[in-house]
Amino acid sequence: MRKKKRILLILIFIMPAILVFTTNYSIEKNAENKTFSNSSEIKKNKVGLVLGTSKFLKNGSINLYFKYRINATFELYKEGKIDFVLVSGDNGNKNYDEPTDFKNELIKKGIPENRIFLDYAGFRTLDSVVRAKEIFGQISITIISQKFHNERAIYLAEKNGISAIGFNARDLSGKYGIKTRIREYFARTKVFLDLMFGVEPKFLGNKIEIK
Repeated sequence: MRKKKRILLILIFIMPAILVFTTNYSIEKNAENKTFSNSSEIKKNKVGLVLGTSKFLKNGSINLYFKYRINATFELYKEGKIDFVLVSGDNGNKNYDEPTDFKNELIKKGIPENRIFLDYAGFRTLDSVVRAKEIFGQISITIISQKFHNERAIYLAEKNGISAIGFNARDLSGKYGIKTRIREYFARTKVFLDLMFGVEPKFLGNKIEIK
């Protein structure tokens, strides 16, 4: 009986670790040759899907993930590798509006307002990717975020019938980057659970044509 209990305890601790490792390996392997850091090497798509994040950190300083995604989006547009930008982010309340923050900065950079479309219901990467297809009618997109995020988004896109590549915004290193990477491991595990249980976006709604 004690031996069985020990085996059960070992399995309880080992199985989650195996799941985390497997999901991370699968997502990274799937994204091979599908993410790019040089705009001259990436093919053109009509729409670039920018995955939202907060503009500011809790201490009030600029969120570098936000800043670098802005720069990456502008680079793609400037080089003619996308015609339109779809910004998908969280607008859960009137005081928090990721899509509009992105839009304002992209306009400052020089992208015309009529080339920018906003998805206010991109609460999660799953929502952003699925809504790009179901609401905005895109079946081939360039996803813009940091590489680790692009890899997960590409996996989700392909599982939902979307052809996707990723353009990698500059990443962060050091303490801040490590914390984000740790969270990413578990976010990738949740991808498999969401797919297993058929989780859908929180909201869908009326279709919006990008033109």
